Amino acid sequence: MFSKFQNHITSRFPFLAEKKLFLAVSGGLDSMVLLHLFNQLPYEIAVLHCNFQLRGLESFGDQEFIQNYCDQNNISFFTTHFDTEAFAKDYKLSTQVAARELRYSWFYELLEEENFDFILTAHHADDNLETFIINLTRGTGLEGLTGIPEQNDKIIRPLLPFSRQEILKYAEENNIEWREDSSNASTKYLRNKIRHDLIPVLKEINPNFLDAFQKTQSYLQESKEMVEDASIMIYQQVAKEAGDDIHFDLNQLKKLPNYKSYLYQWLNEFGFSAWNDIYDLVEGQSGKQVFAEEFRLLKNRETLILSPLSELSEKEEYEINSNDTEVNFPIKLSLCNVGHTTFDSNRVIFVDVDKIHFPLILRKWKEGDVFQPFGMNGKSKKVSKLFKDEKLSLIEKEKTWILCSNDQIVWVVGIRQDDRFKIEKATNKILKIELQ
Repeated sequence: MFSKFQNHITSRFPFLAEKKLFLAVSGGLDSMVLLHLFNQLPYEIAVLHCNFQLRGLESFGDQEFIQNYCDQNNISFFTTHFDTEAFAKDYKLSTQVAARELRYSWFYELLEEENFDFILTAHHADDNLETFIINLTRGTGLEGLTGIPEQNDKIIRPLLPFSRQEILKYAEENNIEWREDSSNASTKYLRNKIRHDLIPVLKEINPNFLDAFQKTQSYLQESKEMVEDASIMIYQQVAKEAGDDIHFDLNQLKKLPNYKSYLYQWLNEFGFSAWNDIYDLVEGQSGKQVFAEEFRLLKNRETLILSPLSELSEKEEYEINSNDTEVNFPIKLSLCNVGHTTFDSNRVIFVDVDKIHFPLILRKWKEGDVFQPFGMNGKSKKVSKLFKDEKLSLIEKEKTWILCSNDQIVWVVGIRQDDRFKIEKATNKILKIELQ
């Protein structure tokens, strides 16, 4: 197995040469074999161990066992303790999910603190099969069926091609000691139930089941890559990026024979899960929305608009003082005194300085806002009616800012100036305000 492993590392992970590597070691069979293998290779390694304090003295026995191995082999050892059960209770997580959250959070902290490059874990082919079955029972797409990735950001899993049987044989041949986790024998956890009850039956039906599974996963991975390629090509025809937003053309989308699959492929990474609601948006009324934790999808006429949820409160206000020449947040404005007006656009206004009062206030628009649009001879108009006339989407409305002087609207920024602050023959000082 050593030669096979060495060739695998050289061919699949050549970039690990001369890198600093953390090995995540629990003390069990798989991680102790991983540690033994890397200890024979010319890499700079150190060991990470998490004590989750879930098995009393047994947990501390694992820690002491790994500490002794590292001391005997002159390997740097890092460990930490977690009150896993309390964390799981506080955040309403299962014990296993809580342990994973704590483990990887600490791993990434140490990567930065100790200036290491990668973290290696001991996941192997049988773990991959168990993950596949778990995802299959819960309902999943191709992403879930392709199993555990060999590399995910800074996490690398070099034992994935090797079976538990190969790893056990190597450990026995090399007299490697390891610790048995008593909780692995319990079938109260789903993964253990699959490991002890289901997989032996599958291997009984086909003794080469694990090999067949790995071939199937290879085919699924190829299919996934083909889907991703097609998704990119269709995305370029249907989607248009506008700042932080993405606009999907429904007329183009509905021409596709299986547009739901493309929507899933494009939106899955943004955290959406209410897929039936999303598919209903395509034929739904304009203005309907579907939310994810940090994003939303809005139906606006013949367009679906994906946008991040704003972190700014509608109640927030920002002052602009008389000596300010620029504003950089929440939007960018430049202000300067000029001697005359020039050709203006919706992004530039010229106001009579004697008609305004500082500090000017920059705020989000509110229902009931009224102003006197430039050129309408003093007639009032609701800002909401202006939005309707301009055919703004809900997202565009929410992104619109209002510039005010003494509670009077000076400018619906980027759209329309108020008539009350316009330049006249008697104007002495002119202030130019431009949206950058």
